[in-house]
Order: sequence, then structure tokens, then C-alpha cells
Amino acid sequence: MKSLLAHLSIRQRISIAAVAVLLAGGIYALVVHQREADFKPLFTGVPPDEAAAIVQKLKESGVEYRLPEGGGTILVPSARLAEVRLTMAAAGLPKTGRMGFELFDKTNFGATEFAEHINYRRALEGELERSVMSLEAVEQARVHLTFPKDSVFLEAQQPAKASVLVKLRPGARITPQNVQAIDHLVASAVEGLSPDAVSVLDMNGNLLGRPKPAGGLDGPEPSEAGLDYRHKIESDLLAKINSTLEPLLGANRYRAGVSVECDFSGAEQSEEIFDPTHSVMVTSQRTEDSTTGATAAGVPGTASALPRPAARASGSRGASRVTENITYQTSRTVKKTRLPAGAVRRMSVAVLVDQDLSWQRTPQGFRRVLSPPSPEKLKAIRELVSGITGFTAERGDQIVIESLPFESTLAIEPPPLPAPPSAAKPNAGPLSLPAVFQDRKMLPIAGAAVGLLLLLAAGGVMLSRRRRVPGVQTTGPAELPAAADTSVVPSAASGGAAEEATPEADLQSRLEAREALQQKLDAQTLQSLKLAPVITKTAEVMAKHLREKISKDPDISAQVLRTWIREEDER
Repeated sequence: MKSLLAHLSIRQRISIAAVAVLLAGGIYALVVHQREADFKPLFTGVPPDEAAAIVQKLKESGVEYRLPEGGGTILVPSARLAEVRLTMAAAGLPKTGRMGFELFDKTNFGATEFAEHINYRRALEGELERSVMSLEAVEQARVHLTFPKDSVFLEAQQPAKASVLVKLRPGARITPQNVQAIDHLVASAVEGLSPDAVSVLDMNGNLLGRPKPAGGLDGPEPSEAGLDYRHKIESDLLAKINSTLEPLLGANRYRAGVSVECDFSGAEQSEEIFDPTHSVMVTSQRTEDSTTGATAAGVPGTASALPRPAARASGSRGASRVTENITYQTSRTVKKTRLPAGAVRRMSVAVLVDQDLSWQRTPQGFRRVLSPPSPEKLKAIRELVSGITGFTAERGDQIVIESLPFESTLAIEPPPLPAPPSAAKPNAGPLSLPAVFQDRKMLPIAGAAVGLLLLLAAGGVMLSRRRRVPGVQTTGPAELPAAADTSVVPSAASGGAAEEATPEADLQSRLEAREALQQKLDAQTLQSLKLAPVITKTAEVMAKHLREKISKDPDISAQVLRTWIREEDER
């Protein structure tokens, strides 16, 4: 190693040292990372007071721990996670909220009645907190109870009340049904507590459920529950009206409104009715007495009282008596009626019907004509609304049905005006142009079509003349012009010289003659291009017709041209 290091340069030694340091640092960082990643959460969201007790217990047990996130979460090695949790549970850590009925596990003989009462309320609040925290959306909860205050005086009695403060989990949402469930949960656990007397709040101070008045809808003034009840009745009636009138009038052809006055004072009514025309025998008693037998007669005195009285005259007597007692009572009806709160006292319904729109043609354009519905139709609408809403005239109900044009109906644009007739048509008189030329919009198209036909005709003529040139040179003399014949055939005066000429001279002369003939044909082709343009049969007929009409009525033709020029300038 010494000899190796001796042969290395200073730069190489520094590079080797730097690599070694980096390698050692990387290995150390990897080990630390693996060691820190091995820590798992023991408890999360622990309050500071409970976190201090847990950390103290971990120190006593010799368990390594970490405290990230400001101490709210406690991390321990994953290998000892289950063991540490069991140890903390045995020690009663962490304390989830306040203690419940375990407060009474130890008997305290010196506690006063007031202390026992306070401990019972603390225990009940702790149990309710645990029950509310068992909900999925609730992370923490606080419950405060106020027991009812009894008194011999009714005015001094106070009902039980409760307030619940909840902390929701991140991203969780509590619904009105959950709030109502918390109200009933707390009310069912406390004696004399009504669900309407429970207030539910969140940690942000939002009131999730407020106490309702003890009388519900009862009361001289409508409460919030009374206003909701009234709004529900109006919504139901309006839905019935819409479902009935929409098929008849259309979705956007009417507007309806309902106003309901409710009586929120509940009472009990007793009614006793006597009917004098109907009487009933309630009791009947009849007594009958009858007496018969002989009686003493004569002069009263001593003689009649002796043992052997003297004979005296005798007589007989009989008596009878009948007594009857009958009790009658008139017919009576007793009614006891409980008047519920929220009865409809008066109802008002208003329906606004749109009018029909039509357009009437006038010389200046179109005029808007609005047609209201017929009286028969309005009567049918009134009867339908009366039937579905339970209209009662004796109660003071009223129905108002009016017909007015809606703003959406008035905003409808009139239909477009038809295109005005051509200016040449009323003044044309005897001049009647073809349909193509009478329409100003078709004039450019007709002109382009005529020009295209002329170009095609000229091109066809040029192609036909081009194709005829080789035929004239190769075919018989019938297709050649007369000038070509005189130039090609040699004259008689030079006949002998031509015959004596050599074949090369003959070939040269023929080539010269052919070139002269080609030049002459080209000249004729150029001259033909300078002639009048070729016109098709349709264009010829139209041009001839126009020339005849213009020659007959030059004034009308000039007026038509002036109208076209003026319209082009206006554009």
C-alpha cells in the first residue's frame, strides 16, 4: 500500500479520499434512513398533557421514541409497537377524553352529596363523549350537561339542556341526519332532556343544530320551524299546480304563486250540545199500596173497654195507593276536540298566463298581434286550481288569474320580409327577359357560364384545327388547300430539270415545300383566331332574343340598365 500510494499523484490521492468520504457518508445516511423508517406511529393527535405522560412512561420502560409534528404524534420502533401499546393500555394511556363511570370504581365514604352529584355528571358527560367520538366523522367531542332544576313552584322549574362540541376528521362532513342522531343520543341518556334542547357546534364555531322551542309550532308568533312548515305547504301546493297546468299551457307559458297563512296556536275545544226534541227516560219507579179489613165500631168509653163488652155494631174499610216516579233527560252530545298547530287559516293563489303572439302583414312590414286566452279557458284554469288546492270560499281563500304578455313573448323577432320584386318586372311591359337574366343574383353566374362556354368553344376549334394539319400532309390531296397543290407540284417548264435532278435535290425540294406549307397553315390558324368568337347555340339564342327586345323597346332597356347600375352603386 505504501509503494502504491508513493506512485500516486496528489490529485489522485485527493480523489481517492473524497470518494471514500462520500461512500462512508452515503452508507451512514442509508443506515440512519432505514432506522428512522422503521419507526411507526404509536399514537397520533395526542394532547400535550397526555403526550407528556406517554413519553414519561416510555423513558421508564427504556423504549426509544421520536416526536415529530410538534409532539402530537409519538413514533416507536415497529418491532415493539404492539408491546408498547399493550403496556400503555394497561397504564390507562392515553386518556381518551374525560373519565366515565370508572370514577365510581373506588368507594369514597367521605364524599358529600354535592360531590357525588358532580361526579355523576362528569361520568355521564365522559360516557357521552366516548359515544359521540365513536362516530366515523367525529375525531374529538366535548359534552356539557345541565340537569333539570326541580321546584315546588312551576315558574321556578328549569328543563334539562345540553351542548355538544365536535371536531371533525380532515375531509369529513357531518350531515343534518347525523346532527339529529347526536341530539337523540344525548337526550336518550339524560333524564328529562328533550332532543330539541341540545345544541351541536363544530370547532369553527358553526352551529350545526340549535335548540327548538319547547312548544314546537305552538305560539302566537311563528318560529323558524313554523316558517319551514309554511314553506313546505306552499311548495307542495305549487308543485301540484305546476304538474296540472304544464300539460295544458306549456312549460314557460304561465307563472303561479301560493301564499298560505297558518294558525300556529294549538288548543283543546270542548263542546256540549243538548237536543230538546229528543228525550230519553233515564229512571222509572212505581209504588202501589192496598189495605182491607174489619174495624171497631160503637161509642167509645168504659163499656167498650170491659172484658165482656156489650154487643155493638161492626163495620169494614179498604184503601189503595199507587205512586210512580219517572225521570226523563234530553239528548246531549259532548265533543272534545284538540286543535293542532299549523292549520291553514287562509290561502291565496295567483296564476299569470301568457298571451298568444301572431304577426299581421302590413305595407310597412309586420305588426305584432297579442291574443289573450278565451274566458272559457280561464274558467277551466280556475276550476282546476280550485280543485287541486282545496279552495274554500268560507275560509276566505282567493284565486287570482290574469293574462298578460311575458317579456320573452314581446322579445320575439318578426319573421323576415320576402324579397322585393325586381325593378324591371313592373315596368318591363313587352320586354320579358329570360328568367336567368331577370334575377340580379344570377347575372354573375350566367355571365360566367357564357364566358366559360365561349372559352370551351374556342379551345375546341383550336384543337380541331391542330389535329387537321397532319392529316392534310399525310392523306390525299382532297384535304389540302389549292395553294398547297401549286407549291408542291413542280411546273411544266421545269419538268425536264426536275427529272434530271438528283435524289438529294428532290428530297431537299420536298422538305422546303413542306416547310412552306406548314408556315401557310400556321398563318391561316392565326387569322382564324382573330375572327369573331364562337358562340354556342344557347348563348346565340339568348343574345338574339335580347337584341330583338332592346331594338323594340330601347327606353325600357335603358331604364333596366340604370336600375342595375344604381343598385350596384348602393351596395
